[in-house]
Formats: sequence, C-alpha cells, structure tokens
Amino acid sequence: MPKLSFTPALKRFFPDIKEAQHAGNTVRELLDNLEQEYPGLNSYLRDETGALRQHINIFIDQSLIQDRIHLQDQLKEAEEVLIFQALSGG
Repeated sequence: MPKLSFTPALKRFFPDIKEAQHAGNTVRELLDNLEQEYPGLNSYLRDETGALRQHINIFIDQSLIQDRIHLQDQLKEAEEVLIFQALSGG
C-alpha cells in the first residue's frame, strides 16, 4: 500500500489524521478510502464534481499528479503520496 503523508496545515483541520499506509490503486480510490477513516476530508480536498480543489496538490514520489479532475493517477505499493494544502493570503 502507498505511504501517505500530509502537510501540517492540513493536520490543523484534521488533527487525528495520521501518516500511514492506506489502500488504493488510484488517487481517487485512496481519497475515497480515507473518507471512511476521516469523515469530511473529501469535501475539504475535492469540490462538488469530485475534482481536487484549487488549493490542494497531491504528489506521488515527489511528482505532482497529472489528473486533478478524475484522479485516475495510478498508485503502486511502495510509492509515497503527499497531500499538500497550499496556503495563500497576505
């Protein structure tokens, strides 16, 4: 299973979220599985169409995912996935 980690800014909104291995063959499956463990996470990360929100980035082994709309980027067993909440404002 891919190893998942999160930026500290995201942990501020979901304090119980843990870096760990989570099941999923695609980014969408991974996020759907995370929703079971952390209710409300998907609505924070994805818009009403299921696409990633503008301020969210997901990296697989330090490369930004390609499919922000359908989230069909494939995940392999030993990959590291980082969910990154971009901060903005002044």
